[in-house]
Amino acid sequence: MEKEVLLSTEGLKKIEQELEQLKSVRRREVAERIKQAREFGDISENSEYEDAKNEQAFIEGRILTLEKMLRNVKLIEGSSGGDPETVTIGAQVKLRDLDENEVYD
Repeated sequence: MEKEVLLSTEGLKKIEQELEQLKSVRRREVAERIKQAREFGDISENSEYEDAKNEQAFIEGRILTLEKMLRNVKLIEGSSGGDPETVTIGAQVKLRDLDENEVYD
């Protein structure tokens, strides 16, 4: 069983945007770099080709990771109400430094 991924609505949008960017822009860019590097000739000692292939592998791996995350997303909502002494996932909290009497969000 795959592990559930807890995300806020904002976090989900960021992942969806990153995935779209990788699929629609970065894939094409790296494919073009590979094509150009092949034109230099022998690819066995072609550092541009090797770099582009490594980047392609990274991009494809990241796409797979994001797609897996999206299959297992559970949206969380910020806590609004409930026990003020309990912190839950998605809750916004304020901390007070008792020594300095400062509040942090």
